[in-house]
This record gives sequence, structure tokens and C-alpha cells, in this order.
Amino acid sequence: MTPTASDLALSDTAQEWLVVRPLQILAIVVGAVLVRYLAQRLIDGLTKDRGPGQVPALLRPLRDRAPERVRTAVSPLVHERRKQRAHTMGSVLKSVTSIAVLSLAVIYVLGVLGLDVAPLIASAGIVGVALGFGAQNLVRDFLSGIFMILEDQYGVGDVVDLGEASGVVETVGLRVTALRDINGTLWYCRNGEVLRVGNKSQGFAVAVLDLPLAHTTDVDVASAVAARVAAEATAESPLSEDVLEPVQVLGVDKVTADTVTLRITVKVRPGRQWAVQRALNQRILDEFDEQGIRPPYPQGRFGGLAEAHAPGTAP
Repeated sequence: MTPTASDLALSDTAQEWLVVRPLQILAIVVGAVLVRYLAQRLIDGLTKDRGPGQVPALLRPLRDRAPERVRTAVSPLVHERRKQRAHTMGSVLKSVTSIAVLSLAVIYVLGVLGLDVAPLIASAGIVGVALGFGAQNLVRDFLSGIFMILEDQYGVGDVVDLGEASGVVETVGLRVTALRDINGTLWYCRNGEVLRVGNKSQGFAVAVLDLPLAHTTDVDVASAVAARVAAEATAESPLSEDVLEPVQVLGVDKVTADTVTLRITVKVRPGRQWAVQRALNQRILDEFDEQGIRPPYPQGRFGGLAEAHAPGTAP
């Protein structure tokens, strides 16, 4: 019995649905899995931890705004900062790659099944816009985190001021940055809410000393003593390791009814300004005591006023 045209057409249709299209779908799925695997292996190679002192390949084209002490000295903190930055960027790239590959695979599979994918793509775009509006704060946090990491605005170990909170950065994520303040409180700051960043650990810092003096003090003598002591202290270890430029005596910075303020500055390594200030304040205070250079109220403010208005003394 000779097969009819309808039988041949039915046979071809059955063969297409049972053999051809399943093989095409299988090829698409296998290709998508292979492309995703190769892309993730490439990303892992670019973000691989190469040990202390080695920069991951993904970070080499990017600007590194780490402080000078971070770039010139290998430490666990430096290594952890670069490792975390590379890991975060790698996670973002992996997520984007997976979403792109799987989305294309689904579209191709639906096309093989004979479905019209144009309305599906349009619907997906509308749903994406709706989700974007609904989760705009989350999207803003993620986008801010991505740009913050790419630009290396701050990293682990930096001392930063984020407005409402300031302290040492402990972790940097795509959505949240955690930093610990001087009181030990751990603050979690959403990256999308950070409008400004004051990084005190990039480039250099300035130690500022404001020395209060009495109006009767010879300012020139006090300035000479403070400059000599500060120069001697910064020339000795361990302060000499933190100081970048010679001490500058700026002179009288403020004059009030009670005090004359003498200002001294010194350029130091980032993050070391507070330690240098404390050390210099102690050395200069001791030398002022030896030289007889007194503070505005050597006996205390109210004690001095009581003595001045004691019976038998001039008002």
C-alpha cells in the first residue's frame, strides 16, 4: 500500500518532534551549560588569589586608590582588601553571565518549540521595569556598590566618614558596608544611602596641633620651643616612620578673651595623624612645663578668678 501525502507529512512531523527538535533543544542546553562553565572558569582565573603582594588580573586595569602604606607594604589587611574586592567583582560578573546565557538559552528553546518569543520578550521587559520600580532601593544599593568597588572609593581597613557613621571599614559588599566606630559599635550602611565619602586613609594625612597659651606668654619663644621639640620628636623612631614632611609652625591661629592658640601641622602617612598628634602633644606639654610656659589658667579657670578677686587684691 502506497503511503499518501498526508501520511508522509505526519511521519515528517512526528520525526521532527521526536528526534530533530529534542536534539536541537539538547544542543542548546549543552551549549549554554558549556558557555556558562567556560565563562565562570575565565572569571575565576581573573579573580584568582595569587598570594600576598600579587594583584588579581581583574584589578590590574583598574585604579587602586589604596593608601601609600598599602601599596608599598604587604600585609594581611592589604591582601584581604584586594581579595574581597576581586571576589565581589567576580560574583557580579558570574551573576550577569549566568543570567545572560540562561535567558538566551530559554529564548532559543522556545523558538525551537515553535512559540512566538516576541510577546514573551516584551512581557519580560515590562515585568523587569515593574520589578525595578518596586525594588528601586535595592537596585540603587547594588549599583552604588558596584561603582564604589570599581572606583575603589574605600576598602577594608580604611578610616572613612559616611555622614551618619564614621570608623574603620570591616567589610565591603554590593549592598551594605560595615564599619566599626571608635566606641566599638558596628554600623551597617546601605551603599545607596551614602551620599558622600570622606576617606582618611588615602594618600596622606595632616596632624594638627592646637596649643593654647596665656596672653602673657611670649608667642615667639613658645613657637620656637614647640618647633624644636616637634622636629626632634619626628626625627626619632617610631614617629620618623610616619612623618612625610618637616613640621610647620603656622603661628597664632586664634585669639580669644582667654587664650592664644598656636597651630602646628605635620604631614604624615594616612591613618597615623592621631597617633602623631598624641605623641607630639605629650612631648611639647612636657617641654612647656620645663621652660615655664604656662597654659591660660595654670591654677584652673575658677581658681584663678577666685584668687584675682580675693580680699586685699585688685579687681
